[in-house]
Order: sequence, then structure tokens, then C-alpha cells
Amino acid sequence: MEANKILNADLLDIIFDGKNKQYGAYDLRKTYASRLKKALAATFIALTVIVLGSVLANKVADSGKEEIEVIDTQMAEIKKEEPVVVPPPPPPPVKPPPPPEINQVKFTPPKVVKDEEVKPEEKIEEIKEDAAISTKTVETENKVQIVQAPVEDKGTQVAEVPVEDDEGKVFNKVEIEAGFPGGTGAWTKYLRNNLNPNTPVDNGASEGTYTVVVRFIVSKDGSISDVVAETKHGYGMEAEAIKIIKKGPKWTPAQQNGRYVNAYRRQPITFVVQEQ
Repeated sequence: MEANKILNADLLDIIFDGKNKQYGAYDLRKTYASRLKKALAATFIALTVIVLGSVLANKVADSGKEEIEVIDTQMAEIKKEEPVVVPPPPPPPVKPPPPPEINQVKFTPPKVVKDEEVKPEEKIEEIKEDAAISTKTVETENKVQIVQAPVEDKGTQVAEVPVEDDEGKVFNKVEIEAGFPGGTGAWTKYLRNNLNPNTPVDNGASEGTYTVVVRFIVSKDGSISDVVAETKHGYGMEAEAIKIIKKGPKWTPAQQNGRYVNAYRRQPITFVVQEQ
């Protein structure tokens, strides 16, 4: 390339000097700037159309929706009426007991009379020493005092009731119940210290409260016998209660008519199972 043309030529002409410009590379590089501008312009126009279209579509959609007015409502409080308690009728008035009768003596006011009108007092005849005591006055020459024997008043006699033979009888109700040595508190302490509370849990019992009732006989000598369970909850609870009651010490036997007798006792025992 001549020197005077180099100053006026662009970089592309210098690169392709002496080369085949009809091949295509020269034209592509020559028109690159115009093609880039066209591509940017087309992209900008497309983005503008998309943005405007979405905005218009949203406005149209919003204009078609009806606005729903939300009204704040408040529930009216209903006053709960308290139940009417009808008071029981007052008890009838208690009549006071009548006052005890008091022996009354009529008072006769003294009357003043003349001395000549006053009658002489009657003289009471003295009882002779050798006179017999009787309800009648009898004059007799007999000096031997015969006193009649008083008539025996037999009155109402109470017949003796034969005592029933209760040697082997077992009483359900007695005058004095059989008792554990030390009283009720000692009996409760004995059961708590000796019963295994985990018995129902170890045998697979579900959560709940189980009350076992055990009946046994306290003999007249204080020994325990015939221990049986009246409930059937299972899970080893009845067996545990029977075992502990059997191995306990002797009791103070029950009393009936002042004598020691055989008597039944019932003992409820409650097991509580809680899920862990």
C-alpha cells in the first residue's frame, strides 16, 4: 500500500491489504458495527414491547376484579344465666319441752279468831312398847309380838337368754372390729412398705387406677386365714395383695358379747399405673 493511502486507510484495510477481500471475512468485519447497532435496537424494542404488554395486561386484569368490602363483625356476648338455687324450706319450729311439773302446796292464809273458838289439839296416843306393829289397833292380852313377814315382791324378772354357741362362727358384723397391732396408721404403713407398686407395670397393665378388694378372716387367736380376692383385675395385683396380707403379724381379734370371735375383714388396695 502506498504511503499516502496508509494515512487515510482504516485498520481493517491495513489488515486485509494484499489479501482476498471477496472471501467474506472482510465484509463481515466491515459491516460489524452496523449489524451490532441493528441487533441492539431490535433487542431494546422487543424488551419494551414485552414490558409494556405485561403492564397493560395487569391493569386490564385488575380493572376486571370486583373489590370485596370486608365488614368487621363482632359477635354479641350472650349473658349466661346463673342457675336458680331454690332454698330448702325452713324446718318447722321446735316446740320447747314443757317445764317439769313442780309440786305445789296451797298456801292458806292464817285466820285470826278468838281464844274461846280455838279447838284443843288432838293428843296422839303413844304406842306401847309391847304392842305389835300392824295396820290396825288391836287390844289383846297376848304379849308376844308377831310381826308378819313382808310379802316378797317378785316384780318383773328377766329371763336369762342362753348364749349361742359361736365357737366356729365367723361374724360379718361385730361390736368391736379386729385391729392391726398399732392401729390403722400402722396397718397402712405396713402395706405401703411391703407391697410392690410396680407389679401391674411389670405384668403389662395399661395406664389407669385399679382397686383390689381382699377379704380375710381374723381368727379369735389373731391369726389370718382364708385370704381371697373379691376383684379380678389381674396383672398380678390380687396375688401381690394376698401374699402381703398373709405374711403379716397377728391381729387383735374382734369381740362380740365380751368374747373374742372369728370375724371377716375387707381391705381395698389401689394400684396406680402411669405411662412414662
